[in-house]
Amino acid sequence: MNYNRRKFIQQTAGLTSGLALASMAGGSLFGDLFEESKKLKTFGLQLYTLRDDMPANPKGVLSQVASFGYKQIESYEGKDGMFWGMGNTGFKKYMDDLGMTIISSHCDISKDFEKKANEAAAIGMKYLFCPYKGPQKKLDDFKKFADEFNACGDICKKAGIRFGYHNHDYSFKEMEGQIPQDVMMKNTNPDTVDFEMDIYWVVAAGQDPIVWFNKYPNRFKACHIKDFSKTPGNDNGKNSTDLGKGSINFSSIVKAGMKQGLEYSIVEQEFYPYGTPLQAVKVDAGYMKKLKV
Repeated sequence: MNYNRRKFIQQTAGLTSGLALASMAGGSLFGDLFEESKKLKTFGLQLYTLRDDMPANPKGVLSQVASFGYKQIESYEGKDGMFWGMGNTGFKKYMDDLGMTIISSHCDISKDFEKKANEAAAIGMKYLFCPYKGPQKKLDDFKKFADEFNACGDICKKAGIRFGYHNHDYSFKEMEGQIPQDVMMKNTNPDTVDFEMDIYWVVAAGQDPIVWFNKYPNRFKACHIKDFSKTPGNDNGKNSTDLGKGSINFSSIVKAGMKQGLEYSIVEQEFYPYGTPLQAVKVDAGYMKKLKV
């Protein structure tokens, strides 16, 4: 037996032993080598989570959010607008002072949308999202939404940002033999219209988020990280819970999403069974800091 062959056998035996040991430990040597998990680099917060706190003291609440470790903010349009009475440049400056960035906002797309797009673009925001359209009686209504989204996408492209739609459960429930989410995604221009997957609502509709990430690569650019109670009631609006207390495996879902173009992971919580909204936001931040993807 020559030297090279003897060396090959020794190396192969060592690899086989390693595989056996990994198997007994409940792991995979190849998994460790090629699928090594890493912590999520950054994550954001949808301010609707703090809808009861923000109006009274926006700056104070945002300061607390920053102290919890959030680096990105997704706003929403309250009575004082997306920028909470500070104006777009004033809000950006305050974000800069806190070490955070506003990357997107939910907004009413039926009023002054071009102005909103220009103001968002002026401070470097990436997205404006339509947050809700509501359940419909006809599938054709979702085709009309797609046309509306295409128009919004063109406005955002002209301004220099992107447009997207944020789902609830109704668009993932079969209607006239089709899934409305399919209808909207197939009838929107992928060059100008993206989607923000609210993982909670996909699960609430009985669908698998990973299947949808794989079905539409590079269409879901952002997601909402919102956990679903292990003991849900009939009202899905109240089944939201602190991250890590629920039933959703975000590690595998976010990892799958990132392989298909997911860029932003944004915490949102709508119900607070274990404390105040701010306490929940702090707990959620702790979960996100440990999330392996």
